[in-house]
Amino acid sequence: MQVNELDMFQNLSDEMLIRNRSILDTLTKYQETAARVSRAVSKAATHCGCIEIEAKKQNFNTSLQDSNIQEHFSRHVHGQLCDSCKEAISSELGANLFYIASLCNSLGLNINDIIQGETKRVSSLGKFNMR
Repeated sequence: MQVNELDMFQNLSDEMLIRNRSILDTLTKYQETAARVSRAVSKAATHCGCIEIEAKKQNFNTSLQDSNIQEHFSRHVHGQLCDSCKEAISSELGANLFYIASLCNSLGLNINDIIQGETKRVSSLGKFNMR
């Protein structure tokens, strides 16, 4: 069996997690890192200004059969992350991924299997997945 980067990352998270090994600690650390990701994105808009967030109602005036359906929806983000904000958000996302891998370890799940399963679900439903 070939070990891929996700498996290596999951194994490393298991080796490195010491203080927060309890699933309760891991769950709360996961939630904390998710909040830090949100905060870093917010700061990119409000403190740095490298991106602007212009949120408004998404108009769903098209058919799912439309091959360009994604063009009818906006991400509400304008601009590009500066190097500093990109580094900060990447770091926070990395910590969040660490605790996702740790949760998988606590529950005896394989992160790679989860991603492969979700990829199959999403690709089989295509646009009808509507996430």
